[in-house]
Amino acid sequence: MKIQHIGVVSPGDMGQAVAQTLKNGGFTVHTALDGRSPRTKALALEAGLNDCGSMAKLVATCDVLLSILNPAAAIDNARAAAAAIKASGKRLLYVDCNAIAPQTMHEIAKIIGGAGGDCADAGIIGPPPRGKAGMRMYVSGPQAKSLGALNTGGITVRVLGDRIGDASAIKMCYASYTKGAVALGVEMLMAARRLGVDEALDRELLESAADNRQWILNRTTVMPPKAYRWVPEMQEIAKTFEGTGLTPRILLGAADMYEMIAKTALGRETPEEARKQARDGQSVVRGLADDPAGRIP
Repeated sequence: MKIQHIGVVSPGDMGQAVAQTLKNGGFTVHTALDGRSPRTKALALEAGLNDCGSMAKLVATCDVLLSILNPAAAIDNARAAAAAIKASGKRLLYVDCNAIAPQTMHEIAKIIGGAGGDCADAGIIGPPPRGKAGMRMYVSGPQAKSLGALNTGGITVRVLGDRIGDASAIKMCYASYTKGAVALGVEMLMAARRLGVDEALDRELLESAADNRQWILNRTTVMPPKAYRWVPEMQEIAKTFEGTGLTPRILLGAADMYEMIAKTALGRETPEEARKQARDGQSVVRGLADDPAGRIP
């Protein structure tokens, strides 16, 4: 399969960076901005993406469509793409890159396949590919090998095989540790501040767990604006684990934490606004702990 025209829905923080990287790699990158927010439209303009307007026009234009969204919107976007595929008769490759459970991925594959399209599974691990930062894109499914062409710039493509769901499974397992651990670490630090023992705890962590302390603080700096997206991601991980006979409750607790953080002043910022502030992890923890909205009802 020759890939030249790539559609990205939607060019948010991650989607824009992926789109820009692919564009720099020589691909023609398109999006569909009908109904999108002013922020998303501005990010697309900044990246120089071609706006097809509607999903129907996007499907008609592209060889591959990358779905990079809030996980809660993954199925709705697949249904919209499927309707456009069915109406046009265009057999494009739909790649779901969202943080979703393998069970959800299988549902999406049925939606796309039922409309006459091809479907691949992708799991993104790492930060948005900007500057020196790079990400890995794990892919699986019958058409996954063709996605090796996207191995460019800050994107490293790793093909797992022909089985739909494997790439999502890698993402779910990996994120259960990274984002789950951040949720626990931030809850610990917020609790210590509210209990008045934050300085004593910080001293102990520096003496006995300095690497873990720094790991949590580093990841906390970029977390609040993404918290609203991490709620459905934690729910999808819980669904994944429950499907293997394990408890979903650990990750559902992490979802509660991110839901609460999303309501705070720091959680309501955009990633762009947060980057401009350049707060360190301890400042973020203090802001979350001292915000009246940062409490479970």
